[in-house]
Amino acid sequence: MVNTCLTSAPPKVRCRRIEDADVSNVVSLLTRGFGSRRPRRFWEHVIAVLGRRAVPADAPKYGYLLENDGTAVGAILQIFSIQHAAGRDAGEKTTTRCNVSSWYVEPAFRGYAPFLVSRALKHKTVTYLNITSVPHTRPIVEAQGYLRYSNGIFVSLPFLSRSPASFDVRVVTADTRPQALFEGYERDLLNDHAGFGCISLWCEAAGRAYPFVFRERRVKGLITCAQLVYCREIEDFVRFARPLGMFLLRRGLPLAILDANGPVRGLVGKYFDQTMPKYFRGPAPPRLGDLAYTETALFGM
Repeated sequence: MVNTCLTSAPPKVRCRRIEDADVSNVVSLLTRGFGSRRPRRFWEHVIAVLGRRAVPADAPKYGYLLENDGTAVGAILQIFSIQHAAGRDAGEKTTTRCNVSSWYVEPAFRGYAPFLVSRALKHKTVTYLNITSVPHTRPIVEAQGYLRYSNGIFVSLPFLSRSPASFDVRVVTADTRPQALFEGYERDLLNDHAGFGCISLWCEAAGRAYPFVFRERRVKGLITCAQLVYCREIEDFVRFARPLGMFLLRRGLPLAILDANGPVRGLVGKYFDQTMPKYFRGPAPPRLGDLAYTETALFGM
């Protein structure tokens, strides 16, 4: 049980940002904490990716460390990013978002977990995401003030969707400059995610280029599918489901999964409730179809 009454730490226990010099200790700590679920080489990859990223001003590169007398006893990883509002009426609005990724505290120091969490969630203007909670942690997540914004997933066969008849559609990869109007930040987003190992695409139609990002992943270690990481609006994915689906099918990815709160009209597939629910805390509620710069995009989690 966590001692939620704790408001400060004793002199030998302190919380601070993870620095470059701490990465080996953090990798060892997370390897112990997650055991066989995540081998050491996975955490080495995670830390290496975080170490190469540029982060918003005054944001930690890796997250926060809990230490006792100089020894790492807890860590929480964070992925900060600047988000551009999307949609037809979004304008030029930007917000700061933080995906609170994996965290672990040694059993003997779990009474100090609230101290670590309070430091990690201290920025009132930041919107925090928790997108990979396991069932037994969800009451804790909700007690920390998170709200659920996505209840489940929709598993679709996009290549079976009806093709739009009113216009031609051209699908190209992110390394091809669109021959239609696009936003500069969307080109950067697609290129960044291609660098993370995602499938970054443009759909060109009616003089406009629409961005899409997918991440190849295995569900339950057996079924290979494409997870939707980014689009402007879910309606865009529905609109271009068939040409996108045909592109993915040629890469051996007939299934596409996306966050949803019920069946998605216009897509062939099935909704699974209470599967992979996602939470947020902060001033800017996230929208479905936007997992850009999260652990899903960077690490395939």
